[in-house]
Amino acid sequence: MHTSSRLPRNFQANALTVALEALRTAGEPWLDLTLSNPTRCGFAYPEDAIRSALASPEVLFHEPDSRGARPAREAIAAWHGHSVEADDLVLTASTSEAYSWLFKLLGDPGDEVLVPSPSYPLFEWLARLEGLRATSVAAYYADRWHLDLDAIEAACGSRTRAIVVVNPNNPTGHFLSRGEWTGLTALCARRELALIVDEVFSDYALKPAPDHLPTALEDADPPCPVFVLSGLSKVAALPQLKLGWIIARGSAAKPLLEPMAFIADQFLSVSSPTQTAAPAILRLAPGIQAQILFRLRANLDALDEALAAFPQLSRLPVEGGWSVLVRRPTLDTDEASALRILREARVLVQPGHFFDLPSEAYLVLSLLPPEAVFRNGIGRMLFYGL
Repeated sequence: MHTSSRLPRNFQANALTVALEALRTAGEPWLDLTLSNPTRCGFAYPEDAIRSALASPEVLFHEPDSRGARPAREAIAAWHGHSVEADDLVLTASTSEAYSWLFKLLGDPGDEVLVPSPSYPLFEWLARLEGLRATSVAAYYADRWHLDLDAIEAACGSRTRAIVVVNPNNPTGHFLSRGEWTGLTALCARRELALIVDEVFSDYALKPAPDHLPTALEDADPPCPVFVLSGLSKVAALPQLKLGWIIARGSAAKPLLEPMAFIADQFLSVSSPTQTAAPAILRLAPGIQAQILFRLRANLDALDEALAAFPQLSRLPVEGGWSVLVRRPTLDTDEASALRILREARVLVQPGHFFDLPSEAYLVLSLLPPEAVFRNGIGRMLFYGL
């Protein structure tokens, strides 16, 4: 049976997944320091209020709007501030779907988008499934991560249609600097490119640099089309509610809202219950975020305390987000290190190459696990050696 060439050539599991499945099959306990599902991290959700929001009588009615229900868009616009209006928004079922629709909007089969790396590995497949190429352009580390604007411009070709950045980045945790923002938008204007800015982690600033850009929404009228993405998955730590959004920013992006609405109208994928509940959910979000921020800071402190006795190890600065990079001596590959930690310490971490990190020196840890789990996992890792 023929399948699309846009799919992977095979679905063979990687070595870390195979080793993890072997532990599961054997019934062996293990600690997960890759945990990114907040609903499995022990946070105290306002359950009654969430259920009440989803039980509104309005969820029984279907009144389709290609851009999403106006009350939901108004609530999201108010949440963001920065002069965002309901008419600037298109609702999606997820941030991944937002990428899919933007790639449909901006590119034809064979076109490309540029993605500064390290970054989330999903972009390659989201682009490929739309018939586009996602081309990585390496950032560089010097006290913090920096975009290489010259390399990004050199990578632009006749079929480049957009640049994708994540602010703050996953997994490095660095925010764009204001200088990088000015350079990026000017580059996109010169090259007639769109700029897609994923800000799902922007509410989780930890120790940002003084010149960081908290949100691209600060720029009310950038010189190129800018699309800012976010959603309830991170804003309210409720990924199961499946609500994301695209904010078209500035006069260059506004003309693209109508074709975006046409794409959305072909799918109408956002459920009525989720849209109806969105205003109430957003009112609950600050209390949920406060718990997560406390956890992130506590786990970073625990990591620093544990690493103090191991001068050969370090962790990179984390300006924001849910992940941290641990740097180790490159005595073996990052995959070999992650496999050894899983098999000997019974702790799951991710090798840096999963995120296109530039060397074998990095392991990626989530800062979301419960504090006792995180401390225990770090202790085991250090006992058995990275």
